[in-house]
Amino acid sequence: MNAKTMKVPGPDHPITVELSRSRVVVCVAKIEIVNSRDALILREASYPPVLYIPRRDADMSQLVRSEHSTYCPYKGDCSYYSIPAGGPKSINAVWTYERPYAAVAEIQGHLAFYRDRVDSLKTTDDAR
Repeated sequence: MNAKTMKVPGPDHPITVELSRSRVVVCVAKIEIVNSRDALILREASYPPVLYIPRRDADMSQLVRSEHSTYCPYKGDCSYYSIPAGGPKSINAVWTYERPYAAVAEIQGHLAFYRDRVDSLKTTDDAR
């Protein structure tokens, strides 16, 4: 049995989480899956920023939990959802850290979407 290594973000691998100032809308097969003004932006090292959307702002009835899982030493165990309306393209289109490590605790209860597995993921400026 391999023990999972936990790493803490730092100067060599920074991670920040902040509130997005944009509205986020995700659609698949002309179905609005997400409409949120409360998304978080996670910036990790040199990776592109990722939007994490609160589950309460997602139509969870359109998502089906998959058996797929991964592990990130900085964030923890990752679970996945597929979006059946999107067909094969939308398999494992959504990921979530249900019990993230303390360094990224803010993303608990949030979902992230692969842009190439949904029909659209749009952000628009939204005055708060």
